[in-house]
Amino acid sequence: MSKKRTKYTSTFKTKLVLELLQNKSTLVQIASKHNILSQNLQNWKKTFFANAEIAMEPSKAVKEYKEELINHKSKMNA
Repeated sequence: MSKKRTKYTSTFKTKLVLELLQNKSTLVQIASKHNILSQNLQNWKKTFFANAEIAMEPSKAVKEYKEELINHKSKMNA
């Protein structure tokens, strides 16, 4: 019997990454405290840093998202 994957909210992920960045606990300690895999937390940290620039330029992110959406719609209608 397979386990059902847990879906974590972006708020939860961000909270844990910020907790990790405060250096009060290690990655393993935080993961254990919240009953998650340490690899998940490591991946969330990488994603957090990879997207930090977007947070500083929200209008650019919206523009890129709209362009991507238009491209997808064009491909679907073709």
